[in-house]
Amino acid sequence: MVELLATHTPELFAAAVRRAAELLRAGEVVALPTETVYGLAANALNSQAVARIYEIKGRPARNPLIVHVSSLEMARHCVVDWPGTADKLARAFWPGPLTLVLPKSAVIPGIVAAGGPTVGVRWPAHPFIQAVIRECGFPLAAPSANLANRLSPTNADHVRQQLGDRIQLIVDGGQAQVGIESTVLDLTAHPPRILRPGMIHQASLAAVVDTVAGPGVGAEAAAFPLASPGLLPKHYAPRARLMVWRWNNEVELLEQVHRAEANLARSKLHVIAHTNIPSAGNFAGVSVIPHDAEAFARALYAELHRCDAAGAEWIVVESPPDDPAWAAIADRLRRAASDVEAT
Repeated sequence: MVELLATHTPELFAAAVRRAAELLRAGEVVALPTETVYGLAANALNSQAVARIYEIKGRPARNPLIVHVSSLEMARHCVVDWPGTADKLARAFWPGPLTLVLPKSAVIPGIVAAGGPTVGVRWPAHPFIQAVIRECGFPLAAPSANLANRLSPTNADHVRQQLGDRIQLIVDGGQAQVGIESTVLDLTAHPPRILRPGMIHQASLAAVVDTVAGPGVGAEAAAFPLASPGLLPKHYAPRARLMVWRWNNEVELLEQVHRAEANLARSKLHVIAHTNIPSAGNFAGVSVIPHDAEAFARALYAELHRCDAAGAEWIVVESPPDDPAWAAIADRLRRAASDVEAT
């Protein structure tokens, strides 16, 4: 059985740090909390340990991993060049949900970068993974702790449900406070380009480095090697089929249900809304997430996990507002709803 360790007292926290570091030093893979989502971590300098991440997740070999550090010094060791823009951004947003893509150094195995010349580096804000990296003394490669293309986990139980029979240790650090994956910014592009939107928005980045280009939807996924995770067309998907619709009232929503493929069975259809909230009696379930981008991001994956657990066959999510603050949420929903499988 998988070992599940709590961290809610100083003694438990310290014991979990020691156990996680022990396994990581031995080349094992463990699930750890971060402020974005839970990560499946291995020694980023150990190619065999990193290969186990790909094996456990069933992750496509072309999909690179992000390297997590606990200091600016460790970040600089992972890359060939540390430009002034990287220094400005790191000092503004680290520790936090921002990944910087830079030319990788020789210490980072090619498997981490999926054969590419660059690596994404992040200093996470969660105190537990920070403590583990400091204890280990090496950076951690840590994609989300889920099966490939499936929903990212935002608590320890989500990890247990998907990977509990594949890994030795899950550390419970509470509910993830950001709720979706980090913003990824490519500093090898001129101007710097967002590869994956997150809750650190384009305007916030541009306030630090003047000019930041937005993501080119679909373009980066066609390139090889990929410079960032989160670019494959289908990603972050629940087991149920997900659809993103816009409606002004319940009548419009029901009309869309009626017109949809196979005339969706409402007894298996769950709705997640933020503004135009239908009555619960017409569907298997109705969830309401506040009309606030940060709150919506924090709750979205947990609600999708809950719908799957309740036996949903279809999930309809109310379309997010066309607003920069919601760009990362729109990105995740678009990939979750895609019919194109990653290869």
